[in-house]
Amino acid sequence: MAMAASITVAQTMPVAQVPVEGNAASTVRVIVYEDLQCSDCAVFREMLDKQLLPKYGKRIAVEHRDFPLAKHKWARKAAIASRVFAAKSPELYGEWRRYALSNMAEITAETFDEKLLAWAKLHGADPAKVLAALEDKQLNDAVEKDLRDGLARGVGKTPTVFVDGEPFVETFTVEEISAALEKALK
Repeated sequence: MAMAASITVAQTMPVAQVPVEGNAASTVRVIVYEDLQCSDCAVFREMLDKQLLPKYGKRIAVEHRDFPLAKHKWARKAAIASRVFAAKSPELYGEWRRYALSNMAEITAETFDEKLLAWAKLHGADPAKVLAALEDKQLNDAVEKDLRDGLARGVGKTPTVFVDGEPFVETFTVEEISAALEKALK
C-alpha cells in the first residue's frame, strides 16, 4: 500500500483543534495514527515519552490521529473519550491517552465504561457527561474523519507515524525515528 509523500497540517485538522505535544509552532510535524487499544502504540507512546520528547520536544510538534482498528472492541470509545477530555484541556487529553495505552491489559469492552467513569471522576470531569459524550455525533464524526484520512494516506496498521512525510509502520526503533527527525530538523 503506497503512503503519501508528504503530510502537512493544512492537509489534516487545523492546529487549533488538535492538542499538540512539543513545540506547536514547529514546522517539523510528527503525525501519529494510533489505536488506544494497540500494544505497539503503547510501545511507541513510551518511546515518545521517555526518549523522543525529552530530546526533540522543543523542536518538533507531535499530533495524534485516531485510527481505531475494527478488531479492538473499545478503541473507538477511547478515542471519542480523548476528544471529550481535549475540550477540557490538552493536558487531560494526553493523560487519558497515556492511561488507556498503559492500562489496556486491565480494560475490557465490558469494563471500559466503568474505567472511563472512574478516570473522569478522578480528573475532575463529570462522569455522566463523559459517558453521554460517547454518543455525540460530532465527536464520532471527528474520529471517523481521522480514520478516513489515515486510510487515504495508506495507513492500515498502528501505529503509523509520519516524520516529515516519511512513514514508520507498526514496529520501528527509536534510532530509525531519531534519524528521520534529525534529517527533518536540518
